[in-house]
Amino acid sequence: MHREIITTEDGSTTLHVPGLNEHYHSVHGAIQESRHIFIQAGIEYYGQNSIHILEAGFGTGLNAFLTLLNAKDNQRNVVFHSFEKYPLTEEELANLNYTTFFPAEDASLFKEIHSSPWEKEVEITPYFTLHKHEADFSDVCFTEQFDIVFFDAFAPDVQPHLWSADILSKFYQALKPNGILVTYCVKGIVKQALREVGFSLKRLPGPPGKREMLRAGKF
Repeated sequence: MHREIITTEDGSTTLHVPGLNEHYHSVHGAIQESRHIFIQAGIEYYGQNSIHILEAGFGTGLNAFLTLLNAKDNQRNVVFHSFEKYPLTEEELANLNYTTFFPAEDASLFKEIHSSPWEKEVEITPYFTLHKHEADFSDVCFTEQFDIVFFDAFAPDVQPHLWSADILSKFYQALKPNGILVTYCVKGIVKQALREVGFSLKRLPGPPGKREMLRAGKF
């Protein structure tokens, strides 16, 4: 899958897939989008000091990196499982500029996230444990062990099967009672599928460049 690096409006980079005309993050700002949707509307809303997170789409590792920094700053214990079918190459990683936005000691942690082995649980910091899975999450049957789901798959216009009720039901099953799923997508077919599998939905203000986002609860 051919990918190219582009710079988004907040100065941070992301990947563009020309064959799909799809971006890994918002062109209006990769870092600010990730912070808004997954950190603020996800982790900080949930507010617990011990959290198990399941991510659909490891991608650039930006969500994992910002989660690690949030865990470190708040002394919050996070176990982070992430699924990715098409990991980035070393060349692609070298051209992402996220580390330039943070102090050197934090920047080194981004490299540790990517250098950690797949299919193994690794303690990156005392507050952040990572388990990367090189697999298609749609093939996995999850058990009820997670507090938060980061649903960051490509948009339903590009990969509609990933947003079907059959797939989203896997993530409903993965969540503990009162767990939440956060995503950037607010399309009607996605909201319908989420409700169909049992989620309660709340539309929230989106990050810059996007009017709304979704938080879905297993209540």
